[in-house]
Amino acid sequence: MASAAEQLASNLNFSTFSKATELKQRIWFTLGALIIYRLGTYIPLPGINPEAYAQAFEQQSQGVLGLFNMFAGGAVERLAIFALGIMPYISASIIMQLMTSVVPTLEQLKKEGEQGRKIINQYTRYGTVILATLQAYGIAVGLESGTNIVTDPGWFFRISAVITLVGGTVFLMWLGEQITARGIGNGISLIIFAGIVAALPSAIAQLLEQGRQGIISTPLLITVPIVATALVTFIVFVERAQRRLLIQYPKRQVGNRMFQGDSSHLPLKLNTAGVIPPIFASSLLLLPLTITGFSTTEGMPVWLQQIFASLGRGQPLYLFLYAAMIAFFAFFYTAIVFNPKDTADNLKRHGGFIPGIRPGERTAQHIDYVLTRITVVGALYLVFVCLIPETFMSNAGISLFLGGTSLLIIVSVTMDTVSQVQGHLLAHQYEGLIKKSRLRGGRKGR
Repeated sequence: MASAAEQLASNLNFSTFSKATELKQRIWFTLGALIIYRLGTYIPLPGINPEAYAQAFEQQSQGVLGLFNMFAGGAVERLAIFALGIMPYISASIIMQLMTSVVPTLEQLKKEGEQGRKIINQYTRYGTVILATLQAYGIAVGLESGTNIVTDPGWFFRISAVITLVGGTVFLMWLGEQITARGIGNGISLIIFAGIVAALPSAIAQLLEQGRQGIISTPLLITVPIVATALVTFIVFVERAQRRLLIQYPKRQVGNRMFQGDSSHLPLKLNTAGVIPPIFASSLLLLPLTITGFSTTEGMPVWLQQIFASLGRGQPLYLFLYAAMIAFFAFFYTAIVFNPKDTADNLKRHGGFIPGIRPGERTAQHIDYVLTRITVVGALYLVFVCLIPETFMSNAGISLFLGGTSLLIIVSVTMDTVSQVQGHLLAHQYEGLIKKSRLRGGRKGR
């Protein structure tokens, strides 16, 4: 028999959505915030020669700058005020999460609940400003080293560029937090999602133009949409996959009545970390290379030039580091968002247990064992989805916006946002049922 939640979910329709006033306000707020973000990606950085910059970007569009441009929603290609994007905030979040596991003071703050989380978030914001300042200064110096890119080089340009780029990143950080609090979905993920989706039409048009000019063969042109469709299907399948642990509750007596023991399931997602590992891995790979993105290699040691050349798109070293970071962050982020010991303690507190496993420490060990095994599969899945298309498309010269990482972000963020919309609709349905039951109870009392 279907549960009450399942029955309500089956009754969700357009009329239910039209009555959910709060949900509509959240959606309109999210759309308005994303429109503001997209407008900001078209406001250029002052003091730049557009023609000279376009030529410099074209030479590196298939490398690290192309990847950075994808996450910035095309703002790097136009060198807009949002060119740094949200990546400094993500990098600062990674550093803070690593430090909470190492520094005792931060670890204690993490255990203090909401108040401690606010302090950690404040430290993350400070770290974002520091990282964004370093990256912005590196970009300014790199732009000055280019040929006629900066119309008036000097400290005035450097300071104005740093203030503009850092201000853009801080604004995006604030905008993402506002979307999360007052809108629908995860604000940071939606900002990245909006940038990728906005560039998809031009990426598809570029692909078709390459096919028309004969740069890409017809079989390859036909293969790309087939591979993309297969990847989307595979991503949806894996993202919905769960490992369910059976949880049983003992019989209980209330007064003179004996209630039968109930059973439920503890769902463990195959990919608990979601889209975070590839985003984290990309941001860390971009961090040291942003400074050298526009700079010349003159005066650099030969070994350093070889390292930077090996970190280009599709290069073996880049692919190896990318795969290793994705696997690491898949385990790291899973350990952050899911604590087996806390789950086992909650089950023990409510009288629940896994059949054949003793409550307490043994239950925590069993959950951790199962979670580790499925995380291995989840990490391999992320590496496959992100690297196999990346290798194929980089060798074929196809846009990054059509790669596996882009599809993973689009599908994952869409599924997460849709599930949140359904959650708000279910809550609205429950509120309607409660109001109806209260009205009926009031009428009976009269």
